[in-house]
Amino acid sequence: MDALPLVWLVAGSAVVAGIARRTPVPAPLLLVVVGLAVSYLPGVPPYGLDPHIVLPLLLPPLLYTAAVDSSYLDLRANARPVAMLSIGYVLFATLVVGWVAYLLVPGLPLSAALVLGAVVAPPDAVAATAIARRLRLPGRITTILQGESLVNDATAITAYKVALAAVVGESAGWAGGIAEFLLASVGGVGVGLLLMVPLHWLRTHLSSALLQNTLSLLIPFVAYAAAERVHASGVLAVVVVALYLGHRNWQVDFATRLQEEAVWKMVAFVLESVVFALIGLQLPVVLEGLGAYQGADAAWYALAVFLVVVAARFVWVLPAAFVPRLLSRRSRTRVPAPDDLSGKSAVVVGWAGMRGVVSLAVAFSIPLALEGGEPFPARNLILFLTFTTVIGTLAVQGLTLPVLIRVLRLPPPDAQQQTLMEAQAQNTASLAAESRLDELLEDPRNALPKPLADRLRTVLERRRNAVWERLGAVNAETGESADDTYRRLSREMIEAEREVFVDLRDKRRIDDEMLRTLLRRLDLEEAAAYRESAD
Repeated sequence: MDALPLVWLVAGSAVVAGIARRTPVPAPLLLVVVGLAVSYLPGVPPYGLDPHIVLPLLLPPLLYTAAVDSSYLDLRANARPVAMLSIGYVLFATLVVGWVAYLLVPGLPLSAALVLGAVVAPPDAVAATAIARRLRLPGRITTILQGESLVNDATAITAYKVALAAVVGESAGWAGGIAEFLLASVGGVGVGLLLMVPLHWLRTHLSSALLQNTLSLLIPFVAYAAAERVHASGVLAVVVVALYLGHRNWQVDFATRLQEEAVWKMVAFVLESVVFALIGLQLPVVLEGLGAYQGADAAWYALAVFLVVVAARFVWVLPAAFVPRLLSRRSRTRVPAPDDLSGKSAVVVGWAGMRGVVSLAVAFSIPLALEGGEPFPARNLILFLTFTTVIGTLAVQGLTLPVLIRVLRLPPPDAQQQTLMEAQAQNTASLAAESRLDELLEDPRNALPKPLADRLRTVLERRRNAVWERLGAVNAETGESADDTYRRLSREMIEAEREVFVDLRDKRRIDDEMLRTLLRRLDLEEAAAYRESAD
């Protein structure tokens, strides 16, 4: 097996994603466009999208890293809008898109049209998270979009299985479809609930950060495979486990957290880049199998399905945002108003409906033929319409979403308010730590020389004052706060030490093993003194 195409795919995707960070173009869109262009270069091998690889091997880690970084408390506070989008909207879009396709395409069975509807119904978890993170949307909008994208794949995949069973003649009617949906959803949540506590216990009782992070990499695959084994939703199992572990991540030791953050950032970056590049690279595969559906008819079907997908989201989102508050006094008094910004939030949520790799992977999993040997009705057309819908939403909505946010003048998260909250929290924690230090130093067993005790107090005081200084005056010459200057000077000093250590190694006065020990010590000090802001 030639591994070179895979190496080129990963390396090329990472390069394009890195370039995207220096441009105003969202990385998902640039990766798709480059993938489209590269797919027709001479010598580029076909990159088929195998659902047996994408769904069990790429989807679990992407869902896991998105869910771990989500807030369980925020999602719980926004459970109603998240459920309305991740369950209600997906089922609504499945029916609407399926019905329109049935009326539009001559000879297309309704059951096959509903397969198409289920395939294109769920907005993509990766696209939603990547774009929301980059655009710095208001916190509640980001929470709703992330929460929707974590659950909607499970709804869509279950709806797809029900529609597919109807096509192949295995459907047990509406009752059977509802039963299968309940089994998948309740079963997926149940598997996640069963796994989350023992997995967390295992994480906290492993003695090595290396072993803990190895377990962390295995967890999404374990949860997904366990749920799928009992015909439940692997997506929901992964999300439940990840939300629990993320909520209790503070119980893991610091070394594990530091390693885990770096590892998962790298994994998410590589997988997200590869996923969107793969979408673009599917064009030759899709067009090759289009068959009889060529020319203007195929283009018209693609445009119609894309417009219906976009319109259906607004038809669902706008009433879903306001009607419950009109009908329920509890919603008006306990749930934050979705029209806090005069309906602007609902417009942004309605437009942020990019589709992605899950839709394509599910479409490619449609069987080539029915049990009797007859070809699956309009399979190639469903693949084509799925592909054009994914590309259309990523290009049109992904490219115009930043413009829409600027036009609507949605305020980004209030940086001053966030800093004030951070300062107040740090002050409360520092006072508790200072009180605990006083108690410890009263014990003769904890006796310390005064310089060392003062050093503990100085570190604590600097940590407490650092955040407050960001709210105050800055250096007129550099624009830095006192804490920024402190960290910069600390880094300069550490760099001077690092150069000396390397020079001593080069002169053979210390060996490489000692150099690594000394450099690691400096790295930890630099990390403590100079906290890099997250990308």
